[in-house]
Amino acid sequence: MLTETIICGFGGQGVLFSGKLLANAALMEGKELSWLPSYGPEMRGGTCNCSVCISDDPIGSPLVTAPDIVIAMNGPSFDKFEPMVKPGGIVFADSSIIDRKSTRDDITVYYIPSTEMAKENGLTGMANIIILGKVIRECSDRYFGIDDKKIISVFEKIIPPKKAAMIEKNTNAFKLGYEYEK
Repeated sequence: MLTETIICGFGGQGVLFSGKLLANAALMEGKELSWLPSYGPEMRGGTCNCSVCISDDPIGSPLVTAPDIVIAMNGPSFDKFEPMVKPGGIVFADSSIIDRKSTRDDITVYYIPSTEMAKENGLTGMANIIILGKVIRECSDRYFGIDDKKIISVFEKIIPPKKAAMIEKNTNAFKLGYEYEK
């Protein structure tokens, strides 16, 4: 089964890092994948997104036009990508930043105040990891086949040794999102 995901927001929100985490976890599970970043010339503060395709079979194209899952970290990204989600798909929105609700009745939308949760828990800048925790909890069985422990082990693989202290922070942020109930 092919799962197409778009992670989107402003540059500096960790959008590409979240995509890399998801892609690396899929690799560790022996899945086929593609990871395609896209960002404006200004990078930090400009629009940014990445497409992650995960499948048991070879992937024909990394281009995603009708995603199964969208992770939106800001309003402009929510406005742009929410209409593209396949019927039956899922949107995860950072409700600390996105102030509108979806009007679609053919998708599931989770509103997670991930930026606010990050600040409240001393994890400023880790809203992307919090929301990724919720994504793995809600989507792993149906879409990815990636469990939470696999993502946590990816932190140890892709965070460089000079930033080893970030492994624990990322793990804590991920668990916060994974355990979020609303």
